[in-house]
Amino acid sequence: MKISGFSFARNAVRYSFPIAEAIRSALPLCDEFIIALGKGDDDDRTREAVFSIGDPKLRIIDTVWPQPGAGGHIYSGQTNIALDACTGDWCFYLQCDEVLHERYLPVLRARCQDLLADRAVEGLLFTYRHFWGDYDHCQDGHKWYPAEIRMVRNGIGVRSIGDAQSFRIGGRKLRVALARAEIYHYGYVRPPRLMQRRNYATEVNYWGTAGADRRCAGRPPAYDFGPLDRVPVFRGTHPAVMRERIAAMDWKHELQYSGAPATRHKHDRAKYRLLTWIERTFLGGRRLGGYRNYVLINR
Repeated sequence: MKISGFSFARNAVRYSFPIAEAIRSALPLCDEFIIALGKGDDDDRTREAVFSIGDPKLRIIDTVWPQPGAGGHIYSGQTNIALDACTGDWCFYLQCDEVLHERYLPVLRARCQDLLADRAVEGLLFTYRHFWGDYDHCQDGHKWYPAEIRMVRNGIGVRSIGDAQSFRIGGRKLRVALARAEIYHYGYVRPPRLMQRRNYATEVNYWGTAGADRRCAGRPPAYDFGPLDRVPVFRGTHPAVMRERIAAMDWKHELQYSGAPATRHKHDRAKYRLLTWIERTFLGGRRLGGYRNYVLINR
């Protein structure tokens, strides 16, 4: 059995994505790791960060991103470039703000081996921890997706779709089994001003510069995470590859840890807070409804 890792990135260091940590977390599981690396801005050092990992299993595919404004399809296009270069039986996908905890390495290898001959299983579904503002708080409310496909079987026509959130085969949902592992998502952990600049760059990739300027008009220069005492506290351990990055965090004084919110995010709306309370109190965290881009099968 062979497992390929794959990802894509551009300007990841400029916007403080933990790209090196993401790749390093996957390398012990993978026999190869392919990353489609877009040409970044002149002040970005993403290629150097990836190259410095120095693992012979790592292969860079240099790309030039198309013009922005396709609603996020740039991301799925770049993902598919990396996926197409994978040669493994299974392909493990990590975006550059997603990290795998080392405790799941033996679990995932055993899971892939056990399901290798079961052709009904087209992918594996991972649960998520969405860190918010700092490394001590996680969003787990109704508005946050609880799970996604991050392992797919190779050679069966799997394609990344839309903004690279998930995968399909010829337009239909994949049949997936539980991975029995978590993805640690750090996309909302960075200094507030850098978070806002990253959000603007994302809007540009989705809608072009003119569209991003319209959508971001009036936003303050610093992103408002709101009072963190409203967000569940994370009491577990982080992946070992994140140790240095977490120790270097120097923006806690810029965050709000109590008081009234100045900004109301979607997950703060009354209906979502009510749904979250119902799910936690009566359903053990199971979601009521919600969109699922997969068919979960019992394996």
